[in-house]
Amino acid sequence: MTRGAGARRGPAARQAAMAELVLAEGQASAAELAERFGVSLMTVHRDLDELERQGVVRKFRGGVTAQPSGVFESNVQYRLKTMRAEKAAVAEHALKLIEPGMAIMLDDSTTALEIARRLRRGDITPLTVVTNFLEAINLLAGRRGIRLTALGGDYDPLHSSFLGVSCVEAIEQVRVDVCFASTSAVHGGHAYHQEQHIVSVKRAMLDASARNVLLIDHTKFGRVALRRVVPLSRFDLLLVDDGAPAQALRDLDEHHVRYEVCATAVMRRGLP
Repeated sequence: MTRGAGARRGPAARQAAMAELVLAEGQASAAELAERFGVSLMTVHRDLDELERQGVVRKFRGGVTAQPSGVFESNVQYRLKTMRAEKAAVAEHALKLIEPGMAIMLDDSTTALEIARRLRRGDITPLTVVTNFLEAINLLAGRRGIRLTALGGDYDPLHSSFLGVSCVEAIEQVRVDVCFASTSAVHGGHAYHQEQHIVSVKRAMLDASARNVLLIDHTKFGRVALRRVVPLSRFDLLLVDDGAPAQALRDLDEHHVRYEVCATAVMRRGLP
């Protein structure tokens, strides 16, 4: 972008471009954005204030980031780009738990979305899939052999999913064989997430399933999130990629959590 081009475009278009850049790169300084878009630091900070208000990014001293914090869950577009090989390995392993004729539930995590991508191939049918994740709904809609149940509720564009009381009530009306869910952080024998409205939906999903499987990549062990979701004992199995540190696995053993480690090497070679 030539200097001054950002000033000539309207604030909404410039903010969208800034968001796209930060989501792609993870973070940026205010000075870098001012130079990139050819606007003043004051204009950059106004734009970043608006993006933070929308929940797309979060500000820190001197810059902005799309990465999660203890109270901020990353935008779905950023999460789709991170830990791809690890999520793919966990999803591929999870397929072994799915049999034709089952009813399964997928939460709005990008790891569960990797399961949906594989179910789209049609190798495991007939199958009933229940989900609140618009990304998964779009992937599976109309696929032969898959009966899709979309959970309604209030649409949240930051998570690309349906949430709220209506979603919880819809979940309470069904019963599935297996629920595949993820979370933002795992620590001390518990799963955590930053946002209460997400926590409520995840708890309802776990209550609606005969068996629950937690899907995580190894970075979840090193994170902090504000709200406790459930004890790890609520899950029948935890799946994690082989980047998990030995201490984190020992902690799972101490809490008597059943887990399986998923190899990433093959998945990483297949990524563009």
